[in-house]
Amino acid sequence: MVIQTTPTPTKTPPKARTPSRWMGVGQATDDAPKQAGRTAAKDALMGRTPELVIVFCSERYDLPALLAGVRSQTGDAQLIGCSTAGEIATAGASEAGVVVLALGGEGFAIKTAVATGASSDLRGAGATAASCMAAIADRPYRILLLLTDGLAGDQQEVVRGAYSVAGASVPLVGGCAGDDLKMHATHQLYGDAVLNDAVIGAAIGSDSPLGIGVRHGWRRVGEPLLVTRSANNRVYELDDRPALDAYLDRLSAPAEARRTPEAFTQFAQTHPLGLNRRSGEEQVRFVAGADFADRSIGCIAEVPQGGLAWLMEGDAESVLAATDAACADALAALGGHPPLGLVAFDCIARKGVLGDLGVADEVARVARHADGAPVAGFYTYGEIARTQGVSGFHNQTLVVLAVS
Repeated sequence: MVIQTTPTPTKTPPKARTPSRWMGVGQATDDAPKQAGRTAAKDALMGRTPELVIVFCSERYDLPALLAGVRSQTGDAQLIGCSTAGEIATAGASEAGVVVLALGGEGFAIKTAVATGASSDLRGAGATAASCMAAIADRPYRILLLLTDGLAGDQQEVVRGAYSVAGASVPLVGGCAGDDLKMHATHQLYGDAVLNDAVIGAAIGSDSPLGIGVRHGWRRVGEPLLVTRSANNRVYELDDRPALDAYLDRLSAPAEARRTPEAFTQFAQTHPLGLNRRSGEEQVRFVAGADFADRSIGCIAEVPQGGLAWLMEGDAESVLAATDAACADALAALGGHPPLGLVAFDCIARKGVLGDLGVADEVARVARHADGAPVAGFYTYGEIARTQGVSGFHNQTLVVLAVS
């Protein structure tokens, strides 16, 4: 799926990368949080002054100390970020580190906004985060980048709220913060603050194209199940049976996944639900947990009652094919302009399918598509890519943003 940001200006010959317009990436895995933040930020900036700094980091760190290290290099530049379920950089993936992305130079206009207490009004939080779009209305290419608390409720509501402010002409892209698969609490970073239950928006205006690619690599297994009872992102019954039992039995799940929440979460990573939307687009829903008392299952976004849900599966080959396709789609939208860098929002469940060797292969593939430009990103609890209409929340999907 290819999205080219609009409106489209008169075509001009592609420009070569120049030092005046840049994206930098730094990565560190130091145990000391302040040192890790300082190292990653210094490597990303290389002495340059950024317009925007984005931090992706493990929640194992003392996050205020980590931010202090980053700030020692970035000064008062606009800063956003979140905790992760793993980090992505040009040199490879990490599970307990920090990646700093910096964007700067000519032709960018950037403004940020934040909404706190998001779970009490997710649609309102999305609208508040999108309010920063008004500051960059005069740029020919625009996107709204969103970082959210994926455990706060139905993330599609965040997308609807952002869409209501940004409008149909502005693509939405981003991801949901993680907490290393603990599924307890995630963190969002804004300026010098460490937040929970927040939605952050960064309006990015550019004089050069921005491209988005969206692919998942999953395929349907067997016949669909009817969602006979659900509410928001909780599914209580499938085919008139307790949803947890119907899900586990259909998949012939191992005994351990039937007994403990931790084992269930590990199993469910590689067995999402697939939903058909009225638009004809298929969306994937990450099964994030189970309630062993009421026999329900929880997803990161809404599973509509009365709809059909397919169990899905994938393998390393299908997931890696989707990686190549997402990168190619994002780059195609640049219209021949070389990328300054690629930003990947990759679902943690895809990592579970690939294994350590496959993860290394995937990041190497993204780097090859970048053709020497830097790569940054993180493993998410859900991905955002609004391509048409108001729908734009994805699970177990790779979303790639290409910046030129």
